[in-house]
Amino acid sequence: MEVVIDAPGRLAVLAADAVASLVRRRPDAVLGLATGSSPLALYDELVARHRAGLSFAQVRGFLLDEYVGLPPGHPESYRAVIDRQLTSRVDLAPDAVQGPDGGAADLPAACAAYEAALRAAGGVDLQVLGVGTDGHLAFNEPGSSLASRTRVKTLTAQTRRDNARFFGDDPEAVPRHVLTQGLGTILEARHLVLVATGRAKAEAVHQLVEGPVSALWPASVLQLHPHVSVLVDEAAASRLQLAGYYREAWAGKPGWQGL
Repeated sequence: MEVVIDAPGRLAVLAADAVASLVRRRPDAVLGLATGSSPLALYDELVARHRAGLSFAQVRGFLLDEYVGLPPGHPESYRAVIDRQLTSRVDLAPDAVQGPDGGAADLPAACAAYEAALRAAGGVDLQVLGVGTDGHLAFNEPGSSLASRTRVKTLTAQTRRDNARFFGDDPEAVPRHVLTQGLGTILEARHLVLVATGRAKAEAVHQLVEGPVSALWPASVLQLHPHVSVLVDEAAASRLQLAGYYREAWAGKPGWQGL
C-alpha cells in the first residue's frame, strides 16, 4: 500500500495521471467508477485531459453501487450522478458504463448478473474509491464479510445521514437499501486508487492504512491488495502515525514509477 499526502488539487492530478497512463497504454481499459464527493476533482481533471486530447472512446466502466428503489431517471441514482460528473463530459460511448440494477424485480439475480458482467469484461483495471467516515468501502458497511460479492445491503443511519446532503438534507429520503460490489469483488481490480480529503475521514484513513484488518473497518481489507494507492490531504492524514515515513517514501520514489 502506498500513501501519498498532498494538497487536494495535486492528489487529483496524480490520480488522473494514473488513469491517463492506463488509457494510453490500453485504450479499451476497464475503469471502476466511484460516486460521491471524493472523486469529483479527479473527474474534473479527466475532463480537462479529454479536452486536451485524451480519448475514452473505447473505455468501459463499472459503478461500485446503486440505490434500490429509486425511480428511473432519479437525479441521485448513481447512473445519473456519474453521467453528470463524467460520462456526459467525455467521449465515453452511451452504453459504456454499467451499474447494478437497483430497480430489478429480482435483486439477487441482478447482483449475480453484475458479477457475470464484470467477469466477461475481464475485470477492472483501475478502480476509483472513496471511504466513508465509518470506514465503509462502496456500500460495504461495518460488519461486511471481507470476501463478500455484489449483493443487497442495508445502509446504516450514519451513512444515510452522510448522504442526506444529496437528498435535501433529509436522511429519511435516502433509500435504506443498495446494491453494492462486495469487498471480495473490489479486491479483484488490478489497481485500487482511493482518494480521501477532510478531517472527517481521518479516523477511517488511519484504520484502513494502519489498523488491523477487520470487518469493523471494512476499508482495512485494502491492506491485502498488492497495488493500492491511498491519496489523502493533510486533514485526512492527521491521524496517521507513520505520516513522516509516507512522506519520505513518496519523496524518494523514482519519478518514472508513478502510482
